[in-house]
Amino acid sequence: MNPLQNTEPKEVFKWFYEISQVPRGSGNERAISDFLVKFAKDRNLEVHQDKAMNVIIKKPGTAGYEKSPTVIIQGHMDMVCEKEASSNHDFLKDPIKFVVKGEMLYADKTTLGGDDGIAVAYALTVLDSKDIPHPPLEVLITTEEETGMGGAMALTDEHLQGTRLLNIDSEEEGVFLVSCAGGANVHVFFDIKKETAKGKFLKITVGGLLGGHSGIEINKQRANSIKLLGRILYNIKQNEKINIVEISGGSKHNAIAKDAHAVIAAENTEAVLKIVEKLAADFKGEYRAVDKLLTVTANETQNSSGQMFTKELTLNLIDFMASIPNGVQYMSMEIPGLVQTSLNNGVLEEIDERIKFTTSVRSSVKSALDEIVDILRIQAERCGAEFKKISEYPAWEYSPDSPVRDAAVNVYKKLNKKDPVITAIHAGLECGLLKKTLPKVDAVSFGPNLYDVHTPNEHMDIASVERVWKFLLAYLAELNN
Repeated sequence: MNPLQNTEPKEVFKWFYEISQVPRGSGNERAISDFLVKFAKDRNLEVHQDKAMNVIIKKPGTAGYEKSPTVIIQGHMDMVCEKEASSNHDFLKDPIKFVVKGEMLYADKTTLGGDDGIAVAYALTVLDSKDIPHPPLEVLITTEEETGMGGAMALTDEHLQGTRLLNIDSEEEGVFLVSCAGGANVHVFFDIKKETAKGKFLKITVGGLLGGHSGIEINKQRANSIKLLGRILYNIKQNEKINIVEISGGSKHNAIAKDAHAVIAAENTEAVLKIVEKLAADFKGEYRAVDKLLTVTANETQNSSGQMFTKELTLNLIDFMASIPNGVQYMSMEIPGLVQTSLNNGVLEEIDERIKFTTSVRSSVKSALDEIVDILRIQAERCGAEFKKISEYPAWEYSPDSPVRDAAVNVYKKLNKKDPVITAIHAGLECGLLKKTLPKVDAVSFGPNLYDVHTPNEHMDIASVERVWKFLLAYLAELNN
């Protein structure tokens, strides 16, 4: 049941609820993509679905707007799938359950999918309406934004003629984004080599971290569990003989890793436990202001496989984990308070007989992005690993002349009697890729208040959704020339 069925804007929350009944994690978008196609066909709207499952729905302008330049309303259909350890939610088949707490909408121990389901809900409401004035529309809903912007990368200009782009993938009301960072994902692979296990076994776990969006919240200096685990293992190997038995951490390249663990074989477990205990205290001191629930534990365990990583692989893995950078690297020299360059060690996993690291690198300066990628390459090669750079995407550069931005500012001022904030963001928006595909596009990005995205604590400001909806309606009405 939709707890917001009687809350304004009713139609927006209706459609947000409807799409939340359809599993739509990144890479699992076929069902939601087909849902959007059916929605359009049921209303006799022109619709196109490409091989990447991107959907474009077209609607003619309303009376008086028929000859206005076409407006593109854009968002992405996929969502980050994160849940609390106690949740039994299956993102492949279960609907998202809404929980209202005061003025906020949460999910039940999972990500909510407001990023970017609210854009889809806004767009469907406009498409479904018969009385909302608007120019000719092209609603573009992309796939795999959260895992490297695969949908936007695959997009062509075949079915898009619009030159005015409204990206609804921002998370702070009253803030208009006009530029964003570019980025690249990096994979580093270690071939797994094992030998017969010996010694006693300990499971070391780092947990209790907040995590968060690796672009928007990287400036909050939250702890990264993979990095902390690397520091622990490095300190242990400097003093004791150990071999790694298994290791993993994080879940998404663009989410700050909030849990990680390693099982190790050690000769002197008592000494290892003392090292872990000291580092646990150190970490709690370092992060007491931002990750108050941080935990580090080490407990005796069993090794059912009877094997462990070789000494060479163990040392190479630990050296790589401990030596690679993480977090903010450079601040912008032009925009005070804006992160220019950062990276996030997002995922550490064992897959296909290899250990795979996935790191997300972001920067608004291409040369600085290249520098960090080169550092990762150098460290990977020094540690005997294979390096791959994948899914690089361009920055969205600031345009000093932007009628779309100016119109947004004017409408916002009329509605709210104050100026909006015009700024850039240290995260990848699809605007950079879309401007590459559609060079003549003039773009602005906005959205309602969303908090703790990419975490099970994600929540959306219900009243903000209504205010931004009223802004969108006024904005569309303004775009008639």
